[in-house]
Amino acid sequence: MLPAVSILQLIGFAVLLVAIVTWVTGLVRLARWERAEASGQRRRQQLLSSVPRQTGPGGPPSESVELSAAEREAFAGLVRQLTSRR
Repeated sequence: MLPAVSILQLIGFAVLLVAIVTWVTGLVRLARWERAEASGQRRRQQLLSSVPRQTGPGGPPSESVELSAAEREAFAGLVRQLTSRR
């Protein structure tokens, strides 16, 4: 033990050293987590870009079906029923 340093100063230095090590460790883990998240997003974007378009000039034409008046009314009733359940 150093003769010119009190025990309180040594304890304070140890606490400060532990706090610095904890802070640096947290920053390193945060940086690694951010890097992993960024690479995961890039992978997801690459996967999505590899899926072919489903409509438009590169894909099949879109389909549509004409509904009868009774079917349109039934669908409108269903939409009203579902939107009123808030």
